[in-house]
Amino acid sequence: MSGAGVAASPGRSGPAGGSVPRPALDLTPRGGAAPFLRRTLRQAGLEARVALRNGEQLLLTLVLPVIVLVAAARTTSVDLGEGDRTSLALAGVLAVAVVSTSFTGQAIATGFDRRNGVLRLLATSPLGRGGLLAGKAGAVAVLVAVQVLVLCAVAVACGWRPDALGMLAALPALVLGCAAFTALALLLAGTVRAEATLAAANFVWVLLLAGGGLVLPSPVPALTSALPSGALGTALRSALTEHVVAVGPLLVLLAWAAAAVAASARWFSWE
Repeated sequence: MSGAGVAASPGRSGPAGGSVPRPALDLTPRGGAAPFLRRTLRQAGLEARVALRNGEQLLLTLVLPVIVLVAAARTTSVDLGEGDRTSLALAGVLAVAVVSTSFTGQAIATGFDRRNGVLRLLATSPLGRGGLLAGKAGAVAVLVAVQVLVLCAVAVACGWRPDALGMLAALPALVLGCAAFTALALLLAGTVRAEATLAAANFVWVLLLAGGGLVLPSPVPALTSALPSGALGTALRSALTEHVVAVGPLLVLLAWAAAAVAASARWFSWE
C-alpha cells in the first residue's frame, strides 16, 4: 500500500450488508470565558482577600476606625453635636471607613497596579475593562460591609443600641458614599503617577478627617455640605440619630458620583 494516512474506522454492517459510517469524533475545544457576573464576582473576591491580608490596608480599614470610634464614644472633651454620643461617633466613623476603603485604599492599590502594568494586562483578559472596574467596586462593597459589621459590634460594646429604621436610613448614604469615593479614587489613580496618588490620597484623607465634616461638625457648614465628605457625614448622622433619610446630602453624593464616573470614563488611563 503506497502513501501514508490515517485508517478510517470500519463502519458497522447495515441491514443490506452495507456499511453504516460512524459519526466523526468532534475534537473542537468547548472552552470559553466564564459569564461576566461570575468573572466579576471572582475578581471582587480576589481583591477583597488581598486587601484583608495586607497589613497596611487592614490598619487603614479596620484598626484606625475602631480606635477612633472607641475614643470618640468614651471621651467627652470633643463636641460631636446634638444627640446620642455613641450614635454620633458611629456615624462619623462609618463615614471615615467609607472614605478609607473607597477612596484612599482603592486609589493607592489602583495607582500601583497601573504603574506595574497589571491594569493593562487584566484589561486584555476575558475579564475586560468593565469587569475589572466592576470587580473593584464589588471588593469595596465587601470591605465596607465587613467594616460596618465590625464597627457596629464595637459600638454595641460601647453602649449603642441599634435601631432598624436608623440602619435602613443609613444604607443609601453608604451606597452613594462608596460610589462617589470609589469613582474619585479611580479618577485620581488613572490620571497621575502612583507615587503622587499615594501622597495625594493620604493627604486628602487627613484633610477630610480633620475638617471635612466626617466625624466632627464643620466650622464652615456651607462649604462642607457641598463636599462628598460633609454630605456623607451629615446623611449618616441624620440616619443614626434621627432615623431619617437626609435627601439633600444624598443628592450631593449622587451628583459627585455621577460627575466622578463621567470624568473617570473620559480621562482614566490604563497605562
